[in-house]
Amino acid sequence: MEKLLEIKDLHVLYKTDEDNIYALNGVSLDIFKGESLGLVGETGAGKSTIALSIMRLLPEKVGLVTKGEILLDGVDLLKGRTEADMRAMRGSDMSMIFSDPMSALNPIHTMGEQIAEVVRLHFPDLKREEVDKKVDEMMEMVGIPAERKVEYPHQFSGGMKQRIVIAIALACRPRLLLADEPTTALDVTIQAQVLKMMNDLKEQQGASMLLITHDLGVVAQVCSRVAVIYAGEIVESGPVEDIFDTDFRHPYTNGLFGSIPDLVRKTARLSPIDGLMPDPSCLPAGCGFAERCPNRRDICANQKPPERYFGAHMIRCHLFSGETEAGGGPHV
Repeated sequence: MEKLLEIKDLHVLYKTDEDNIYALNGVSLDIFKGESLGLVGETGAGKSTIALSIMRLLPEKVGLVTKGEILLDGVDLLKGRTEADMRAMRGSDMSMIFSDPMSALNPIHTMGEQIAEVVRLHFPDLKREEVDKKVDEMMEMVGIPAERKVEYPHQFSGGMKQRIVIAIALACRPRLLLADEPTTALDVTIQAQVLKMMNDLKEQQGASMLLITHDLGVVAQVCSRVAVIYAGEIVESGPVEDIFDTDFRHPYTNGLFGSIPDLVRKTARLSPIDGLMPDPSCLPAGCGFAERCPNRRDICANQKPPERYFGAHMIRCHLFSGETEAGGGPHV
């Protein structure tokens, strides 16, 4: 498969008056054309920072890319691209769906005006009738009657607001869609509908998607590959089947699976991961997960674990050697 996006050794630092926050620490990711990649991790792990770095929307003078490359079709977005270039690319080449539709929508403009703004920005030569037609088409595409385009955000439910945000993101047929926890505020039924709609629209338009979530169940529904991020590092990645249908996983990934309700096995309570992520202003010298890991060894406290590959499955953990057993799984 052909790569659409390549992130290579990305480091991001947030500079504050009190501390330097090391948000991303050597992240490398690939997204292939037409695929959906799930990015999973706890709050504060660095998921949204990756998306904001791709869009070049990090807070000015606070969020700094200190090292690394972000290549879209082989072109580095971090070098040689002015802010005007990026504005032209946002919406047409890549687009972002934010987790909170109320903060993404303007309360004093109608839904139709907010979709039309994106269309006019990227297609300034279109006549008003053509823009109106495009707005109607996008609203119908996300399952909202076109006649409701004259209504305001407060007249829509949470699920319908999120559909409008998706319509805005897809209006100019971007090649890359960044979905930052797009179903967090929705109930389970509406979540399923929105996920199905996003997946259908992505396939219709031939786009690639980075789906940011803390919910492994959402990843199983939508994605073909998954990457697990912890304390600003990708600790595991690979095809969904390789990570979901195996006993060989990073201890942190095992902890995430242990926090999911099991419909088959009856338990008194879930098994949360003990402890907290390390302070991002003072990261440990060794493995970031060592303090919370039930399998930690002495080496974990002092030495960063290397990446180990088992086919397309990558695990960054000292428990795994670089060899595979006869059965094809990693040797622990």
